[in-house]
Amino acid sequence: MAKKTISKDELLSNIIKGIEEVKGNDIDILDLREIENTVCDYFIICNGNSNTQVNAIVNSVQKTVSKELKDKPWHVEGVENAEWVLMDYVDIVVHVFQKHVREFYNIEGLWGDAKITTIPNKY
Repeated sequence: MAKKTISKDELLSNIIKGIEEVKGNDIDILDLREIENTVCDYFIICNGNSNTQVNAIVNSVQKTVSKELKDKPWHVEGVENAEWVLMDYVDIVVHVFQKHVREFYNIEGLWGDAKITTIPNKY
């Protein structure tokens, strides 16, 4: 049986929904499609206030995407210390940071050529 193809827009919206469910902060979508030699089409970056919230965001994203789209990340790393968790959905890579770690690595600055869309907090 062939796997159902999931649109990137569906995946993006479900990832955002999962982040918002547990009040993830400062959500940015970096559109990398116009940049040569990128590993994916989008980065979604957000942050939590503690290890517990970072893990809650990761779990919420996985649960939401699994329930709505029957999909799971190809790879997840960083859950052990929960300061920077990377979730790889192949075309979309989700970075969930603690605020101080996000500021230190400044992913948005490294990918300055990307089109950045900021999702306003709903809470």
